[in-house]
Amino acid sequence: MYPNFRLAHLVKGDLLLARTRPLTTFGNVEGPGQQVEALREEAVARLRAYRERPATEFVPRYLMQMGPEQQYAVVVDAERARLYVYRNDNGRPRFVTDYYASHGKAGVEKWREGDNRTPLGVYHVTSFIDPKRLPDFYGSGAFPINYPNDWDKRLGRTGHGIWLHGTPSDTYARPPKASEGCVVLANQDFSSLSNYVQPGLTPVIISNEIEWLSVDDWQRNRRNLNDAIEAWRQDWESLDVERHLSHYAKDFRSDRLDRDAWASQARRIAKGQRALKVAIDKLSMFRNPGKDELVVVTFEQTLRGQGLADTQRKRQYWVREGGRWKIAYESAA
Repeated sequence: MYPNFRLAHLVKGDLLLARTRPLTTFGNVEGPGQQVEALREEAVARLRAYRERPATEFVPRYLMQMGPEQQYAVVVDAERARLYVYRNDNGRPRFVTDYYASHGKAGVEKWREGDNRTPLGVYHVTSFIDPKRLPDFYGSGAFPINYPNDWDKRLGRTGHGIWLHGTPSDTYARPPKASEGCVVLANQDFSSLSNYVQPGLTPVIISNEIEWLSVDDWQRNRRNLNDAIEAWRQDWESLDVERHLSHYAKDFRSDRLDRDAWASQARRIAKGQRALKVAIDKLSMFRNPGKDELVVVTFEQTLRGQGLADTQRKRQYWVREGGRWKIAYESAA
């Protein structure tokens, strides 16, 4: 078999050997064998994927709302060594396909450069790197993602160069935990995935194990945060600065300002306005995997007022504080 599909070779060898004598273990190897154990983990992951197909009545809780220009979203389940693709059906995610995928040798939840872990969080594909510009190790190409994102940097996480990419031309697939932090697919799967990825737009949510919601619960969660965002927009538009600032967390900061400096800026802007129009468009909301309630909200913001005309792409990180959704971080997207 070419490229070298090691698991297929091993299974074929077991089947041939079983014709002559009973097999005692997978690979019929006595004692610990690191390579055979890695192949066994791959076999378990592939079998599990066939047995546990995503139910159509459930959706990943992370895909709260896809933006109108985002045609697809990618969700990685490290525990199952699986990458799922969802289509944007008027904001609701619809399952399209899935692929076997490897991740970091040391597991997930990356914190520092060189720890061989894959990050957990909400990211976006930033570009496509043509295979002609890469060593053969990366196979059919690469999609870099924006790790570390603003929230990672706020928490002090370091590292760089986290990509979705293919495998060397002589290798079909790698064991579930085999990379230095990247998400790795077989070349034919990477080429198929390329049909769904829009550099600069496609979200990539990497989780340890996907949490699923019924459509009713998903709609309820989505509505609650949408209501909080709309209240923030209306309070800003009203020029009631204190009400507007009530939507910001105690430890809020932007890429340049802490909460006190942000409040001073808001008061200064409001003081010079008789009326302010705040419009939000192309809104997306993606919940961060993990126990903390954190949602990445991205939108196009337009401000119109006296001597003020501005449109820019914004990204906010919303958290739960005192039972309410509040903004913990804001920057240009």
